[in-house]
Amino acid sequence: MAPREFRHALDDMLAAIDGILRATAGKTLADYTGDWLLKHGVQRGIEIVSEASRAVPDDIQMLRPDVPWRKIRGIGNVLRHEYHSLSDRIIWGIVVDELPSLREAVAFLLLYSSRGDGPGAP
Repeated sequence: MAPREFRHALDDMLAAIDGILRATAGKTLADYTGDWLLKHGVQRGIEIVSEASRAVPDDIQMLRPDVPWRKIRGIGNVLRHEYHSLSDRIIWGIVVDELPSLREAVAFLLLYSSRGDGPGAP
C-alpha cells in the first residue's frame, strides 16, 4: 500500500475516534444504552476504526507496539457478525478506556509518517 493511502486510513481512524469522543463527552453508560442513535453511531465509528486499521502497514504498527492492533481489527468482525451478542458495557469500556490512548497513538503515527524521515514518509 502506498504511504499516502495508509495515511488516509490513519486520518479516517482519527476522524472516527474524534467523532465518538465528541458524541460521548459527558455521557454515561446509561446514556449510551438508552440512546439508540448514539449507541449505533459509536458502534459504526468503532467499525470504521477497525476497518481503517487494516490499511496500516506492519512497519508503521511496530512504531506503536502498545496498540492492540489485532484486537482493533477483530472488534470490527464482532460488530459486523456478532452484533446480536454485543455487550454495551464492553463497547462503553472501549470508548472510555481505550479510545483516548488510541487517539494519541494514531495522531503520533500521522505526525511521524509526515515528517519525511521514517517508515511511510512521503
